[in-house]
Amino acid sequence: MKLSEFKAQIKEEIIEILSEETAEDIQDKAKAQAELNKELEKTKDLMKEEDEDDMDKKAMSAAKKGDSVSRIATKLQQTTKEMKQVVKKWKDSEGEEKAKLTDRLRELTKIKKELESLL
Repeated sequence: MKLSEFKAQIKEEIIEILSEETAEDIQDKAKAQAELNKELEKTKDLMKEEDEDDMDKKAMSAAKKGDSVSRIATKLQQTTKEMKQVVKKWKDSEGEEKAKLTDRLRELTKIKKELESLL
């Protein structure tokens, strides 16, 4: 087989492969990828919330152990900062997500009050 024939055969095969996928197929794949990305984002947020809950439990137990004033103040600042972030998310959310964020704010408020009482 000559080189020119080989190049022509490869070119035809590439064109055939590329023409098999329609614009609708590409759009369907893009939509599926977008949905997957949304689910991954939700999973990421849920994992972050679990991490925050663990952090809260550690902060509460450390505060009860009698940590130094500077550590308690630092934890209070972190809690306040997190509360501000949750409020921003709460303003933009709706439905079930808003209820979860409301519950989170209630938990953070309890933690904040306890930390303030320790100072």
